[in-house]
Amino acid sequence: MIFAAPAPQNLPGTGPFPKEPGTRVKCLLVDDVPENLVALEALLQGEDVDILKADSGAAALELLLTHNDVALALLDVQMPEMNGFELAELIRGAERTRHIPLIFMTAGAHDQNRQFKGYESGAVDFLYKPIDPHMLINKARVFFDLQRQKRALACELQQRTEALYINEMFMAVLGHDLRTPLSAILAATAMLQRPLEPGKVGLLAAKAQQAGQRMLAMIEDLLDVTRARQNGGLVMLAAPGDLALQAERVVQEVRAAHPQRELQLRSNGDLRGSWDAARLGQVLANLLSNAMQHGAEDRPVELELDGSGDDVVVVRVANGGEIPAALLPRLFEPFRGRHSTAGEHKGLGLGLFIVHQIVQAHGGRIEVVSSQGRTCFTAWLPRTPALQEVAGDTGQP
Repeated sequence: MIFAAPAPQNLPGTGPFPKEPGTRVKCLLVDDVPENLVALEALLQGEDVDILKADSGAAALELLLTHNDVALALLDVQMPEMNGFELAELIRGAERTRHIPLIFMTAGAHDQNRQFKGYESGAVDFLYKPIDPHMLINKARVFFDLQRQKRALACELQQRTEALYINEMFMAVLGHDLRTPLSAILAATAMLQRPLEPGKVGLLAAKAQQAGQRMLAMIEDLLDVTRARQNGGLVMLAAPGDLALQAERVVQEVRAAHPQRELQLRSNGDLRGSWDAARLGQVLANLLSNAMQHGAEDRPVELELDGSGDDVVVVRVANGGEIPAALLPRLFEPFRGRHSTAGEHKGLGLGLFIVHQIVQAHGGRIEVVSSQGRTCFTAWLPRTPALQEVAGDTGQP
């Protein structure tokens, strides 16, 4: 079964895939007469608007404390305790609300002095009662559409900013990160052209092969980022399998690459499910390699597979040491996790992003807790992912 994850969703402003803006907007109605509020709400309810109603200036200010994306405020002028002009001055005086368009509603006679005071308080228009329904709807619709356009522009700006950042990181990889292993290969091949002892030939060939493997791993990571951004998530090929088999293979490879480090494997329960086995092996390899590279060297790396649940298998990878608090909120974003110490190879910062994408594509989730000298990544993998089917060419190599 071939499937793909839904488009990744992140907190506003924190992810590389900004969510498309919604069409609903908010409108604040302020009037001390309940019947007027009901009538205004009835007029505007067909405009895809969430109505916020307040019967006083104080109640309106309380609503504005929890709603900072109001598209329009309709204010009655003649209210007890705090009239519309006073409320408008308070709204205009606060940084987070001064952008809200204000329309005054009044039952008084046409008075140029009153209108001048209203515009001085920040109003964009005056409506006199009884209010013409068509005039109100048409005027309000203009501000609702402006709010929607503002959201769309903000979302597009965020998308373009994130895309520019990713493109800059791609160029940095091509201009710097790939150059290092390429230089090692060129140096090794230059040495191989000279008369050398058989032992040195084998050593240089091994270094060139190792550098080539590093380049291949970088390129594969970059391709995964491209697939994830183009397809809204990585495409998986699911089949019945046993996670224990993948774990054993990966653990052997990691132990061979880090013979000086201790790696513990614990498993219990049924570890079978319908997964993309190769991709889950990539998850385990990336998490274990990350733990080996950044974890405390004097403490073991632990891999635990828990299949005791009926519907979900839990994977935990723990190591000594803590992740900097400033890095945690954006740990699973591409190129965000690039940090190193002196003399340490700096990776692309793509491993955890790819892990997150693979887990998400299987309908699961992954979290990290780093405190009290210990870091633990926990992934929950459904045994049978219920995901969107993808027909045709998936672009998988």
